Amino acid sequence: MQLIELQTHLDELLDVARFRDYSPNGLQVEGRAEVRRVLCGVTASQALVDCAVEGGFDAILVHHGYFWRGEDGRITGIRKRRLASLLRNDISLLAYHLPLDAHPELGNNAQLGRLMGWIGDGRFGEQDLGWIGRPEHACPAAHVARSLAARLGREPMLVGDPERPVSRVAWCTGGAQGYFEQAISAGADLYLSGEISEPTVHLARESGVPYIAAGHHATERYGIHALAEHLRQCLALDAQFVDLDNPV
Repeated sequence: MQLIELQTHLDELLDVARFRDYSPNGLQVEGRAEVRRVLCGVTASQALVDCAVEGGFDAILVHHGYFWRGEDGRITGIRKRRLASLLRNDISLLAYHLPLDAHPELGNNAQLGRLMGWIGDGRFGEQDLGWIGRPEHACPAAHVARSLAARLGREPMLVGDPERPVSRVAWCTGGAQGYFEQAISAGADLYLSGEISEPTVHLARESGVPYIAAGHHATERYGIHALAEHLRQCLALDAQFVDLDNPV
C-alpha cells in the first residue's frame, strides 16, 4: 500500500487529532512511497533501525519516536546517525505516543489490562489517559506484584503496604507516576505505572495506597504488538514486532 494510505489509516484509527502530545504523531521521517513490510517496536533506537535495514523493511512503526519537545533540535551525534540510516535506506518512521497509550482496544493501557485480567470501567488523569477498574478477584497488593512479575518477566517495585486489599486497581503505562494522586482521588486501592520518582514513595506511604513501578518498556510492549497484528489482519501488510531487550 502507499505510505500516505498507511499514515491516514493509523492517524484515523488512533484518533491523533484528539491529543496534545510531546512529539509529533504520525509520519516523522518519509521514506519510499510503497510500503509492504513494516517493522514494529517500542522505541526507534539505532538497534531497531539496524534491524529494519538488515531485514529489508520499508517502514518502522513505534511508540517512542523522535523530535521530543524541549530536546536540542540539532542533527548531530546519535540523532544524525539514526536519521542518516533511515534516509540512506529510504525507510519511513511512523510514531504514535499518547494516541497509542489511550486507544480503547489496541492501546498500551487496554493491552496491559487484558494481559492482567483487569476490567477497566473508568478513566482519569490528563486527557483521560489513566485507566481504573477491577481485578478478576480482590487480592493483596503483593499478589498483584507477583502476578505482574510472572506475566511481564520483570520484577516490579512495590511501595506501600503489601497486604492492602485491592478491589479497585488503576494503571497508566510508561512514565505516568505523576497521575498517582489522581488515581487515589478516583478511588484506587493500588496504582501502577512504569516508572517511579522520589516523591512517589512518600505519597504511597502517607496515603496508604500502594504503588507499583513495573517498568516503562515492560508495560509498553503490548500496544505496538497489537498494532502490528492489526496491520497484518486488516491491511494485509507484512508487519513484524521485535522486542529489543531493555531492563527499564
